[in-house]
Amino acid sequence: MNASAMDVGKHPHEHKFPDTERTTRSHAGESIQDSLNWPGFLLVGIGLVLFASTLTAAGSGFVGWALLAGVLSGVCLLMGVGIVLVEHRRIKVGEGLHLSDPCGH
Repeated sequence: MNASAMDVGKHPHEHKFPDTERTTRSHAGESIQDSLNWPGFLLVGIGLVLFASTLTAAGSGFVGWALLAGVLSGVCLLMGVGIVLVEHRRIKVGEGLHLSDPCGH
């Protein structure tokens, strides 16, 4: 067993990107592998469901519900995208790069 395999078990919450052992691309699978992105993806999903609810409520004539779902949809979408962007930025800064640097995508 090599030293890198032994280190992985010692620090289970340590994020190591890029995963050079399984890919030649620098950030392939980062979004799924990095569990700190998951709350952002969940909020985006909830925001999309609330957006559909907004359209349904507005089409049915329920103005109050449409307004409530619309506001909640906007908040969830903005927070979800914000969380994902902040996490991507954290990974890039750890590598000494900017968020807009291409890096294999």
